[in-house]
Amino acid sequence: MRDDEQWMKRALHLAEKGRGRTSPNPMVGAVLVKNGRVIGEGFHAKAGEAHAEILALQQAGKKARGAILYLNLEPCTHYGKTPPCTPRVIDAGVKRVVIGMEDPNPLVQGKGIQSLRKAGLHVEVGILERECQRLNEAFYKYILSKKPFVMLKVAATLDGKMATRNGDSKWISGEASRRLVHKWRNQVDGVLVGIGTVLRDNPTLTARIKGGRDPYRIVLDSQLKIPERAQVIGTDPTKTILITTEIASKDKIEILKERGVKVLILDSKEGKVDLPSCLSKLHQIGVMSLLVEGGSQVNGSFLDKGLIDKLLLFLSPRVMGDPQALGIFGGRGSSSLQKAIVLREMKTKRIGEDLLIEGYMG
Repeated sequence: MRDDEQWMKRALHLAEKGRGRTSPNPMVGAVLVKNGRVIGEGFHAKAGEAHAEILALQQAGKKARGAILYLNLEPCTHYGKTPPCTPRVIDAGVKRVVIGMEDPNPLVQGKGIQSLRKAGLHVEVGILERECQRLNEAFYKYILSKKPFVMLKVAATLDGKMATRNGDSKWISGEASRRLVHKWRNQVDGVLVGIGTVLRDNPTLTARIKGGRDPYRIVLDSQLKIPERAQVIGTDPTKTILITTEIASKDKIEILKERGVKVLILDSKEGKVDLPSCLSKLHQIGVMSLLVEGGSQVNGSFLDKGLIDKLLLFLSPRVMGDPQALGIFGGRGSSSLQKAIVLREMKTKRIGEDLLIEGYMG
């Protein structure tokens, strides 16, 4: 068991290398071991490219016969952009397969495990299962709930304020924290803000790191107030998604579409974009992971609807002391402590001068 966990940790480490590039596929790492030594390994680097187990088998060649294969996720059995992996594992002569977790995708979901066992391979499932599930938590939700995995990023003072009463928030968090946010943008499929943030700050919402790639830039804008010269549009219109409603100007919609902007028109709820419908639409586009960087009202709307899966809170070593300064959540909230949301699996980490608090809310 100790050896199995050791090699599974290696598979998880390899899988992590594909973060931000495999969507809408999961992150997968594979390690082939024979006589206590690695003879082949690989990870799924990008959607449409070779899967981890195929790369490991190619590296091992004929040495794969009689070896043990470690995978953090069940091998596939269906044709997608690449052929199924399970037959290749069987044909290679691998004698034992250790799998971290079953694939939640109904196209696979146990079929790979059954095929391996039917071919006479010894299969074990559930080694470091919790760690494997956490690695692919976005994929898990994307497949089962048909919605993106939502992470809410907030920077606030020690007294819970994210902007002054006049809306000034530059900069509450330190430089190290801002660099980390750019790394997150490089790893997610979409970054979402409200129109208030666009009108106030005119952000680009890009991932400004060397060798990175920009996510979809998504703006909630029920009345389509966005200026046509906004940076979020000008940087790359084809990577911009505007979520609006039936009350938006039809002429402006056409102008924006002609520039390459994707405009999604949803039904409004009390004059606002219906957030559950918004998430369903983003799922259809292929947004598996979503980083919400909204203001107080957007944060409150996501909280009130129970749509936040994970909270990423930067606490700055500052105290504003103004009761009229903007708090983190501007929605209805809870009326009692008994109804308050309790953060699960909370972790803290020092990031430069700030404290990062992470936890699950879903």
